[in-house]
Amino acid sequence: MINDNGDQLGILSIDEALRAAQEAGLDLVEVAPEAEPPVCRVMDFGRYKYQQSKKTAESRKKSSVIEIKEVKFRPKTGEHDYQFKFRNIQKFLAEKNKVKVSLMFRGREIAHADLGLAILQRVLEELGDTVVAEQAPKLEGRNMIMVLSPKA
Repeated sequence: MINDNGDQLGILSIDEALRAAQEAGLDLVEVAPEAEPPVCRVMDFGRYKYQQSKKTAESRKKSSVIEIKEVKFRPKTGEHDYQFKFRNIQKFLAEKNKVKVSLMFRGREIAHADLGLAILQRVLEELGDTVVAEQAPKLEGRNMIMVLSPKA
């Protein structure tokens, strides 16, 4: 058993340990149940749980969540629509998110996969050195997919 100051009190019976915790006005908490004999500690359990929640909240605050945003193109996407979607890609990358650029083919458009590849290459060229192509453009069924992430 360990008391509230961190001093080891030695091996005590359960009744003695509970009595010592009650005298201190604190809780008896089993710290290492798999040890032989099990290790218990006298502490304010409510305060301990509060400190643990504060630590996890602080670690969550420091971490950043990276989302994958998707922007869809078509082989016949017009210039204005292309510019609009391109600005969205730039905005997503500025927010440190990954961007999945997908190009969907319908019907016989799949015969002209080179047009789709040209659109994805244009996106990559216009973004320049600000991005890294995590996944190069590749055809998966009727979709051509490329994944971009911002440079660190």
